[in-house]
Amino acid sequence: MNIRVVKNNHPSQKPVADQSLSFGHIFTDHMFLMNYEEGRGWFDPRIVPFGDLSLSPAAMVLHYGQEMFEGMKAYPGKNGEAYLFRPDMNAKRSNSSCDRLCIPRIPEEDFVQAVEALVDVDRDWIPTAPGTSLYIRPFIFATDPFLGVAPSRTYLFCIIASPSGAYYQSGLAPVKIWIEDEYVRAVRGGMGYIKAGGNYAVSLIAQVKAHDDGYSQVLWLDGVERRYIEEVGAMNIFFKINGTVLTPMLNGSILPGITRDSVLHLCRQMGLPTEERRISVDELIAAAKDGSLEEIFGTGTAAVVSPVGHLRYKDEVLTVGNAQIGPLTQKLYDTLTGIQWGLRDDPFGWRVTVPHRFG
Repeated sequence: MNIRVVKNNHPSQKPVADQSLSFGHIFTDHMFLMNYEEGRGWFDPRIVPFGDLSLSPAAMVLHYGQEMFEGMKAYPGKNGEAYLFRPDMNAKRSNSSCDRLCIPRIPEEDFVQAVEALVDVDRDWIPTAPGTSLYIRPFIFATDPFLGVAPSRTYLFCIIASPSGAYYQSGLAPVKIWIEDEYVRAVRGGMGYIKAGGNYAVSLIAQVKAHDDGYSQVLWLDGVERRYIEEVGAMNIFFKINGTVLTPMLNGSILPGITRDSVLHLCRQMGLPTEERRISVDELIAAAKDGSLEEIFGTGTAAVVSPVGHLRYKDEVLTVGNAQIGPLTQKLYDTLTGIQWGLRDDPFGWRVTVPHRFG
């Protein structure tokens, strides 16, 4: 793509102490935009000053929810370099979401180029304190001003970026998770496996219920039998039971997390037995009670690896690993973040250096 760049003549003041950054509140000086029209395709890729978007109140996204998004991060390297982590996987997953929602695909190389271009233009916004990063949010939504249930004829692809601190304010400390048994998030045949706002909107009611009782995340059960573990609201979930690393298999209602895939690769490289299969909540509770449940952790772009110290299911509260970070959880976190930050060798070729084109 030939990306047009319009620099921001009134740049914002960058955070002074990036150690105190929260998550997703501050945005960089620029954003990437590209339009789509039926019969014309994607056109006019551009980087412009960050600002509000003009949208018809009849835009189809506002009424029928045709939109998708991705989540990525950029990390600081030596001598002003910037790194991405497996951006090709985000591009592939983006198109999977687009296919399910009848949104036109973006060529994977164009998706990655757009992300790299925005990071290059705003690379001096990448924070450097431990645990911080530049969070990147690509998203596509329907813009056709038409009140009718059909795929839109026009779309906008946008990428914004936010210098952010750790996803959890408490840092890498075990979190408390609520196993939800009243509401369901997704079913096979639906859109649980894609990145779409509707998946998160439907989860809010359980999230509020959990937060009101002191729990930071909700662990969802399957939507049919309400018996099998699926995923946490913002993460995939892993269990170490009797030395084996278990995670729910991808069945069409679980997001194929990029960090999830990376953790499975790392565990297998370490020689640990791994299983992707159905895991019932009864099996999990039994393992917690008989002591065979050694560790629980979640994985995701925002949190990377998040240890779990307590589980609540119905009226029962279970403590995992004495509510301490398990050795495998810590090792996976250190290895992944080391690769992402360029502090460790990358035998998988996951770390991608952002080229200097617009600086």
